[in-house]
Amino acid sequence: MMGYAWPMMGGWWGGGWGIGMMIIGAIVWIVIILGIIWLIRVMAGGGYHHMMDDKDSAIKILKERYAKGEIDKQEYEEKMRDLSK
Repeated sequence: MMGYAWPMMGGWWGGGWGIGMMIIGAIVWIVIILGIIWLIRVMAGGGYHHMMDDKDSAIKILKERYAKGEIDKQEYEEKMRDLSK
């Protein structure tokens, strides 16, 4: 009688959850890892806002170079078109 009760109590599959708990565990680890990656990117200043700041600073530098006379109007307008894309 004892031999029949043991498999029903989860002796072979770990309490009946087996694959379900493996899937839930994998999902939890994926969420934790993605959260850490997101946190690192935010702390490092990455992301979309960082790219916009780079574009704005490039435009600012271009305007300064034009104002100082380092580049002519044609080159200024060409580079502005490139940065606007």
